[in-house]
Amino acid sequence: MLLLRSLLYFVGSIISLSLISLCGLIFVFSSYPTRQKFLSQWAIFCIWWLKITLNITTNIIGQENLKKSPYIIISNHQSTWETLAFQTIFPAHTWVLKRELLWLPIFGWSLALLKPIIINRGDKLKAIKKVIKQGADRLDKGISIVIFPEGTRQPYKRIGEYQNGGSAIAKKSGYDIVPVYHNAGNLWPKGGFIKKPGVITVVIGEVISDSSLTSSELTEKIRNWTLEQEKSFNN
Repeated sequence: MLLLRSLLYFVGSIISLSLISLCGLIFVFSSYPTRQKFLSQWAIFCIWWLKITLNITTNIIGQENLKKSPYIIISNHQSTWETLAFQTIFPAHTWVLKRELLWLPIFGWSLALLKPIIINRGDKLKAIKKVIKQGADRLDKGISIVIFPEGTRQPYKRIGEYQNGGSAIAKKSGYDIVPVYHNAGNLWPKGGFIKKPGVITVVIGEVISDSSLTSSELTEKIRNWTLEQEKSFNN
């Protein structure tokens, strides 16, 4: 039964992605807010479609911690779910993405319209410099940034090592960090096609703006907070 429901979700998401992405090309020359508002409709549809087909819902804790954007959202990474759901939770934002994603037909073209920070993971030094420079630029233009510092999706109940990119942007730009934890991998696991019904919890932590800390110390502080959330929700 879950296989059929997951298949139904998949078909609906692909059809809607194709339609919205193709229509989104109309907005190539429009302003960023207009492009973002239109293209985010796919994520909004997918989260709604998940609820209809698989009864996956969201519980948000700490939404009162969100202040006026822009800011740097630093989150653990377990699933495809968070890349969709965050568009329904946080103000207009973009992401740090590997360049290969832009090569995908239709989907990649739409991503390019959302001003992502594109990196070549084969050249780490250049990638870090690019993330810092372009991250500060996006923030100055009023666009928040979502960063998954583990670099890749992790299995459920595992928090990988955090890289310093998000903290380095904060130090360079002076913008605040919003730490986020979620347990999406429990219902939508890494690389998993079959999804399970249930509630995904998202915890939004208090804003971090401690300029006295180094980038590495900031990263360690955020990861330790994330580990505390992981422990509290999985004991």
